[in-house]
Amino acid sequence: MTDMFGIIRRAVNPGRKDGRPAGATKAPERRQHNLFEAAATFVAASAEDDQERMDEASGWVSPEALSFGVGELACRAVIALARERGESPDAVARDLLGLTAE
Repeated sequence: MTDMFGIIRRAVNPGRKDGRPAGATKAPERRQHNLFEAAATFVAASAEDDQERMDEASGWVSPEALSFGVGELACRAVIALARERGESPDAVARDLLGLTAE
């Protein structure tokens, strides 16, 4: 009869062993990505037409944070190219987008 109660107890509390609670199991840790990692991955994936990586990076941060990170990356890229070319950031940005100079 006592075996029956043990069976029922284990069925109701499967995490218990020999009447003692089992140790807490930890969920696997997910690496936290910051908005700049998400933006860099998203933009690089977009340039390579890799929709799967774009979708993955989009899930790392909120849409607002991703938008901010992409904008920040664009600003830094334009500044770096402007310095490299010896041109103004405005001229470089317009050239990258195929716009006429003002």
